[in-house]
Amino acid sequence: MVVGVLTLELYLGEADSLKGKRKVLKSLLERLKQRFNVSAAEVGRQDSWQYATVGISAVSGETAHMQRTLDTVARFVENHNGVEVLEISRELL
Repeated sequence: MVVGVLTLELYLGEADSLKGKRKVLKSLLERLKQRFNVSAAEVGRQDSWQYATVGISAVSGETAHMQRTLDTVARFVENHNGVEVLEISRELL
């Protein structure tokens, strides 16, 4: 069993308040959960309205499959409107 953890530092340029940030993040996190069957949540910078730290995790039987999944999720976030990825951290356990 392989557990993959992806941590993303995001800049939300379109968010002009915490309410605007929640709107962008809620949409992104729900899409990730539905499309890729992963767990996703905001795990840091909750008080900052233009920055967010998002944690994403998944479980697989194969390391190669987990790496492909995390790469695909990262590309999806990079292409999401209103979100700029500042930093990506991957960990396989």
